[in-house]
Amino acid sequence: MLADITEKKLSFFFYSFITLLVWNAGTTWWIWNSTDVGSIGAIVANSLLMTLPWWGFRIFKRKFGDNIGYASLIIFWMSFEYIHLNWQLSWPWLTIGNVFAVHPGWVQWYEYTGTSSGTLWVLLVNILLYLGFKKRNDQYRFFSFKFLIPLLLLISVPFILSFILTPDNKTVKQFDNLSNVIIVQPNIDPYNNKFDAATISDQMNLLISLSEKDLDSNTRLVIWPETALSQSLPQDGLKEVHYCKPVFDFVNRHPDITLVTGIESYKTYGPHKATPTARLDERENIYYDEFNSATAIKKDNPLQFYNKSKLVPGVETLPDFLRWMAPVFEKFGGTTGGYGRDKEASVLKENDDPYVVAPIICYESIYGEYVAGYVRKGANLLTIITNDGWWGNTSGHKQHLAYARLRAVETRKWIARSANTGISAVIDNCGDVIQTQPWNKAAFIKAQIPVEDGETFYVRYGDILSKIALASGGLLIMWNVVVTIKKMLMK
Repeated sequence: MLADITEKKLSFFFYSFITLLVWNAGTTWWIWNSTDVGSIGAIVANSLLMTLPWWGFRIFKRKFGDNIGYASLIIFWMSFEYIHLNWQLSWPWLTIGNVFAVHPGWVQWYEYTGTSSGTLWVLLVNILLYLGFKKRNDQYRFFSFKFLIPLLLLISVPFILSFILTPDNKTVKQFDNLSNVIIVQPNIDPYNNKFDAATISDQMNLLISLSEKDLDSNTRLVIWPETALSQSLPQDGLKEVHYCKPVFDFVNRHPDITLVTGIESYKTYGPHKATPTARLDERENIYYDEFNSATAIKKDNPLQFYNKSKLVPGVETLPDFLRWMAPVFEKFGGTTGGYGRDKEASVLKENDDPYVVAPIICYESIYGEYVAGYVRKGANLLTIITNDGWWGNTSGHKQHLAYARLRAVETRKWIARSANTGISAVIDNCGDVIQTQPWNKAAFIKAQIPVEDGETFYVRYGDILSKIALASGGLLIMWNVVVTIKKMLMK
């Protein structure tokens, strides 16, 4: 390990940074497809930030010995992940606990802890492996027996817990109610066609045609992807917009359905700047906000809107401390003004509809605690609407789908995922993909999805492990400061 073999501070920093840079570039290179300069900036900045917990580990290991040192590594890394999920320059893709997204059957205990326990598990196993090799001797040349039994227990006990905690869906999948959901995947190129006003009519016809192919009297919910209504539309007066008439005609033909769709929308405020993100229309002398939104449309019912809250840094929003760099971000695909947002998660609920919908928009599906907020507000179905076409046919859209499987385990809710270019899917409350449509195909999914009520421990109490780590990290730093001051006073 670098902390054992590298004496110089700058050498330790350099090697740590290069290692983390390789990891970041190797796992998130696909963002290059949507922004070249932006991807380089994100990968380099994230790698630099990731060196901070390792720098803290080096300090504590050298000052207080191995035991405190390795404990500090776990505490500082988990604290870093939690802060990195919740500050304005959030980057949630590389939380270590996400590594089990393609094997959710291994981590069914996420319903109590969320991904932070996966991070803890990986760190503990790797530290024990390293110590076992480091402490080997003439008798045990390959691995120290002292660490073998703890290591085997640490690996096996979580698997046993997952087996015990996995819900028995054999009876649930018989579907007591007959309600079904239609999930639409229109496969519209976001770079060439999706935001072209000349193609709007064709896009509408495609969405409606796919929705009606197998719609029946038991269909209660139709889901269209993020920004399916791709022209900036007024939240007040949407029904009066001429080109939206086919959408409302479609809903009126099927009075039992609720349409949940992504929409580019705006709201006007008049001559006063009502929000920090409001922009001034100089021609009309009024302020307005642009939103990446979801709306619920049902015949004879008032429209409901949810405005995406977890915005993509540099593309949809800028942190307050980077506002001065707005012109730079704009050049590589960002927005200088930034989107408006809702302050918290909210659900979409219609009378006589069995589904209380969590309208999770794209990037939001990576945030476990935020998704749990929808469930605390009564959501019994998680709907993820996303584009995913920005990244092309890379591992990006596959990672995004996989992370949704962890949200299903954490909340024990089924997921209906509508992705513009794919991969659309139905995911059960164990994190298993039940139905899917492949990348780059115009298609739909029809599925009977059961209603799952109730709250898991994680939904109710959030990420307790990370909060414990954060508090412990603060205490460690305070202890180090006190020890340092005492040494200075004793000189």
